[in-house]
Amino acid sequence: MNGNGVCGKTTVNGKTLNENGVNRNGVHGNGVHHVNIKGALYPTKSKSRRQRWEVKPSEMANNTLNPIRAIVDGMKLTPNPDKPMIALSIGDPTVFGNLPTDGAVLQAMKDAIDSQKYNGYAPSVGYLQSRQAVANFYSCPEAPLEAEDVILTSGCSQAIDLAISVLCNPGDNILVPCPGFSLYKTLAVSMGIEVRLYNLLPEKSWEVDLQHMESLIDEKTSCLIVTNPSNPCGSVFNKKHLQEILKVASRHCVPILADEIYCNMVFPGCSSPSLASLSSDVPILSCGGLAKRWLVPVSNLWCHFLKNNKKICFSELSSVPGLNPVMPSGAMYIMVGIDMDHFPDFKNDVDFTEQLVTEQSVFCLPASAFEYPNFFRIVVTVPEEMMLEACARIREFCQSHYRPPSRDSNDLDQ
Repeated sequence: MNGNGVCGKTTVNGKTLNENGVNRNGVHGNGVHHVNIKGALYPTKSKSRRQRWEVKPSEMANNTLNPIRAIVDGMKLTPNPDKPMIALSIGDPTVFGNLPTDGAVLQAMKDAIDSQKYNGYAPSVGYLQSRQAVANFYSCPEAPLEAEDVILTSGCSQAIDLAISVLCNPGDNILVPCPGFSLYKTLAVSMGIEVRLYNLLPEKSWEVDLQHMESLIDEKTSCLIVTNPSNPCGSVFNKKHLQEILKVASRHCVPILADEIYCNMVFPGCSSPSLASLSSDVPILSCGGLAKRWLVPVSNLWCHFLKNNKKICFSELSSVPGLNPVMPSGAMYIMVGIDMDHFPDFKNDVDFTEQLVTEQSVFCLPASAFEYPNFFRIVVTVPEEMMLEACARIREFCQSHYRPPSRDSNDLDQ
C-alpha cells in the first residue's frame, strides 16, 4: 500500500492481481484457484484437464481369466462335415432336450408370476420365505439352519464369489482341488488371492491327497475349497474321507467353502453327506443351487439314467487302447486319461481333442482347462444312442492314431 492506504497494482506473469493476490479469473498468483463464498476466498487445487480419452481396464479386470475359455477359444475346431457334431463338452443338462425341466418347477414359476406379488425388488439376500424354505430343506440335527443362515444368490457361481470375498483378503491364499472347477481360480486371482492346488488321486477314485493338501497350508491360508460331488471328476467322497478332510481343516483352523451344487446327483448305492453335518468345529460355507437338482429332474429316475450313461461310456472306453477312464459315482461327468506316449501324433490333450473334432466331430473338453493335462472330460447327459455313437467314434479315432510300445522301450523297461 502507498502512504494514502491505496492498494497498488501487482503483476504476476503479466496478469494484474487485486489486493488479495487474485486475478479476475479467480486464480492466485501462485496458480492456486480461489472460490468466493459469501465474500470469503477459499483456495482449491488447480485441476489438470485430460487431453485425450484413455479409459483403462482395472487391475481386477486384467487379472480375470477363464481358463476354459482361454483354451477352447484358442482351439481350431473344424468338425468333419460328413458327421453330425456331438458336443460332450458343455455342462448344461438341458442342451439336448432329453432332460426337460420338472413340471412342478414350471408350475411354481407360473404361479409366482400370476400372483403379481413378486414383481418388485426383492431383498438383496432373498425373500424371507424363500430362505426359510431352503433352510428347512437342508437343515439337519447336526447342522440346524434358520432363514437368517441362508443367502440367495444369482446361481451357485455368485455364491462362490461372495464366499471367497467374505473369507479372503488380497495376499491370502486358498486351497483348490486339482483337477477342479476353473471358476475358483478365476475369482481368486482377480481379487489378488493366491491359488494353491492340492492333488486329487485318480487311482483312488479322485480322493484328496491329504498329505499334499496339508503341506500347502500356512498362516495366510484363509479358505479350503472342497467340491463334492466333483466337477470335473464325477467323484463322490464317502463319510470317512470327508471326516479326514475336516480333521486337516480343524488342526489348522481353516474354514471350508463346500461347493455342493451336485449334492443330489449321486448314483444309487452311494451317499454324499454334507460337510456341515459332519463338522463339530470347522466353519462351513456351503454353496448349492437349483440348476442341477430342480431345473432338470434329478430324481432317482434320472440318476439311474446318468449312471447308465456313465456305465456305457466307462465300459466302451475302457477297452480302447491308450485310454483310461475313471468310473465316477455322481454329478454329470467322467474323466478319461490319455496315454500320450502311445499317441505321438499329438503334443498334448488339447491337440488330441482338437483333432478328434476335426476327424470325428466329437468335442470333449481337454482337462488342461482344469489344470490337469493328458485327460479329457465327457458330459454324460446326452441321449443314450448319442453316447454310444460318440464312444464308437472315439474308438475309431484312437485306433487310427494309437502306436503300441516299441520293442526297444520294452527291452529298456526290463
